[in-house]
Formats: sequence, C-alpha cells, structure tokens
Amino acid sequence: VVIHPFKTIELQMMKKGFKMEVGQYIFVKCPAVSKLEWHPFTLTSAPEEDYFSIHIRIVGDWTEGLFNACGCDKQEFQEAWKLPKIAVDGPFGTASEDVFRYETVMLVGAGIGVTPFASVLKSVWYKYCHDATNLKLKKIYFYWLCRDTHAFEWFADLLQSLEAQMQERNNADFLSYNIYLTGWDETQATHFVVHHEEEKDVITGLKQKTLYGRPNWENEFKTIAGKHPGSRIGVFLCGPEGLADTLNKQSISNSEADPRGVHFIFNKENF
Repeated sequence: VVIHPFKTIELQMMKKGFKMEVGQYIFVKCPAVSKLEWHPFTLTSAPEEDYFSIHIRIVGDWTEGLFNACGCDKQEFQEAWKLPKIAVDGPFGTASEDVFRYETVMLVGAGIGVTPFASVLKSVWYKYCHDATNLKLKKIYFYWLCRDTHAFEWFADLLQSLEAQMQERNNADFLSYNIYLTGWDETQATHFVVHHEEEKDVITGLKQKTLYGRPNWENEFKTIAGKHPGSRIGVFLCGPEGLADTLNKQSISNSEADPRGVHFIFNKENF
C-alpha cells in the first residue's frame, strides 16, 4: 500500500496467473470493510510490471474504511501480515491496444478519465525501452484536462518520472503533453505567471507549463495535421460525452478527402 498526497492510496497486488491489458478495470472487495460491496477501479499498472495496481481516492465510507483497514491512518510502517484480505474480480473491459496501431496518437484524459492513461503511458514506455525499433508508435500528444491537479498528484509524479527517463535516453520529444486547469482562468492564475520564467511548473513540478482554461481544439488539430502530413492519427478519449462530440467533429473536419492526406481516426473507447 502506497500513500500518495491528497488522500489517495495505491494498492499494488500480486496474483499468480493474473493477466491484464492496458485500459482494463477490476472489481475489488475488502471483507474487513464490507462483506458484500464490490467497487470497480481502473488498473493503473502496465502489463509489463510484475504487480497490478489501482489508485483509490478517499471520498466516502467504503474508501475511508479501506484506508483505515490498511493502517494508513497510523504513523508506523505496517507489516504485510497485518494488511486486510482483498478479493479481486476481473480484469474486465476492452483493452486499449489500438493505441499501438498508429505512428502518431492524441490521448485526451479529462478528470478521473486520466487514470487509464497511467497504464497506457507506462506500457508504451516499457515497450519503447525494450524494443524501440519494432514499436510502431513514434509520437504521443497527451492532453490532461482537470479542475485541479490535487486529486491526481500521483499522476503528475508518474509524468515526472517518464519525463526524466525520456531525457536520460535523449528522447524528450517522444511524448508532448499539455495540462489544462479547467477550473481556473488567466486572472486567477496571474500570481503563478510571476513564476512562469522558472524552469519547472509551480503547480506540478513538471517542465511542461500548466495552461489555464480549455484547449482550442481546432488549433491543436490543425497544428498536429501540419506536423504529420499524409499520416493516420489515432485520437483516444477518456472523458465526458460533450468532449467526445467535439473531438469527433474535429477529427472529421480536419481529415483530408484525399486518401493520401492526413486522417484523424476517433476512438471513443471508454477506457
């Protein structure tokens, strides 16, 4: 059990014969908290890792009960045998393997929809490190839209470690990501702009600066189309229905009629 900031815990589990794909979820039961309740959680580990993990935000009775059952409310380190029994059902859901079928992809995660991309981004990076020449995927544009990053501090940490590893391998360009704080506007953000000259972002600690408001999708699509002429670009979303409509329309209007031109293929998998 790993405790992350802002009352989020990560459960890392091992089970013989457990096989998962990116973008899948499991049902979890903790008999010490409730003998009947099962709750679904998206897997945040990559298939390449030797454990499977979920991230749980403490926001209600059951999660509070699990938090306490795992001894997270105590200061001292908990021995493994003191941890509660956990029952797991799954994994379920469609695998998001389609991400690996494109050379260029746009990944969009909104709010809690960012969770499955932890699995996707980790898996892409493992595949890249293991055998970069056979990996079709060469470029990821990742958009993370959230009201504030507090709930997903752990996700910013994950991006930070990916950023560092990519720089070590001199391939910082493999992943371009943009973080949009949708609950803010520029006027509220002006006191952060004072620190804008600093090398790392004040809010996330990442090299990529946080943006305020919502993306101008038309500009984003046009820019990406300009950089990758004549290619098929996969667009993947995990987020609300309204955003799905917007991205679908942009994918159609920015694809060329000529089969040799650029084509955006919208995949609304509910990761």
